[in-house]
Amino acid sequence: MIKIAVIGYGVVGSGVVSVLEKNAERIMKNANQPITVKYILDIRDFSDSPYGHLFANDFNMIVEDPEVSIVVEAIGGIDPALEFTRRSLEVGKSVVTSNKELVAEHGAELLALAKEKNANYLFEASVGGGIPVIRPLAQCMTANIITEIYGILNGTTNYILTDMEKTGADFSASLLEAQNKGYAEADPTSDIDGHDTCRKICILSSLAFGEHVFPSEVQTEGITGVTIKDLQYAAELGYKIKLLGRSRVVEDKVSVYVAPHLVSNDSILSMVDGVTNGVVVRGNAVGDVVFCGAGAGRLPTASSVIADVIDASKHFHAQKWISWAEGRDNFVTSPTLLDSAWYIRTDSSREKVEKEFGNVIFSQGSDTEVAFITGVMSGDMIDDILNRGISAKSQFRVLGDH
Repeated sequence: MIKIAVIGYGVVGSGVVSVLEKNAERIMKNANQPITVKYILDIRDFSDSPYGHLFANDFNMIVEDPEVSIVVEAIGGIDPALEFTRRSLEVGKSVVTSNKELVAEHGAELLALAKEKNANYLFEASVGGGIPVIRPLAQCMTANIITEIYGILNGTTNYILTDMEKTGADFSASLLEAQNKGYAEADPTSDIDGHDTCRKICILSSLAFGEHVFPSEVQTEGITGVTIKDLQYAAELGYKIKLLGRSRVVEDKVSVYVAPHLVSNDSILSMVDGVTNGVVVRGNAVGDVVFCGAGAGRLPTASSVIADVIDASKHFHAQKWISWAEGRDNFVTSPTLLDSAWYIRTDSSREKVEKEFGNVIFSQGSDTEVAFITGVMSGDMIDDILNRGISAKSQFRVLGDH
């Protein structure tokens, strides 16, 4: 029998406990032995809970108990999650988490510690919630050289953009709707400013390219600058606007960034609406592989966490291969050098636009402004042209082959 401790009894932690009980028979068959919760650690009072007898308020009870072999860290954030994770790994307990912030900031360190102690640090649920993407990337695609990863990694922003597109509501109204439905937090900053997407693309990039990518190295732009007019012009041109996290190989470096993109209606990602997530991984042998599904939520995330718990139970005192090196200086390079087509909305005349950009594709526009898609050029080239007198109200990359 495998005994685990769940640290944090919020959305994810309570989901893990619930699914472990509900699907106990199925989980036992897959793990070849029962998996039970011995402790739940939370500072709040849950004495009235049916699991009240499992609650503890002292982490030392967990770390010092030799019967606990796996710790589920469901606190979130850095403090005290980092301390609890380190201490668990130090004594040889495997740790499973959905904590994207902790993995993005300290993944290399914690994976190295797990290897040293012959334990496992697993985090499938840290990217994409219920979508399996970490394990396929680390195992199924290892025969490939990964050249690019991009995707819709945040359900809140995708819901807002979808709602704006379908209802004609402005950003503020769609954000409020997302909050009313429980898709956005009372403080939505991490989502709408792109920080959540940034952490997830950092994890995927570190895993795919073998060196740690820190969030502070990633140029990050959210969706607060996307307007109804941009969505309408994009639709006229045959596109939707999606917030993407992207990572591309550039010689011996990688370019990683987060920003709104125009995505063609012919792209699979254009059909990923609402709170759904979608990730594309490009390998040199297999081509594009697409992962799509519920990117968050209590039960989908719990599903991924428990899959890692089962995996850890099968590799007790035998480490699974998953690691990356500490990041080196200048491994992450600026996205301004990357070539792509661009969407631009401006008050300048069509004549001036054509003079500066050459052949472009215009939307219908209006009497006071124009929107258009440029040819393929770098961000530096775009900035040079705009600095010559064209004022951009909006400026987004267009997703496409390079």
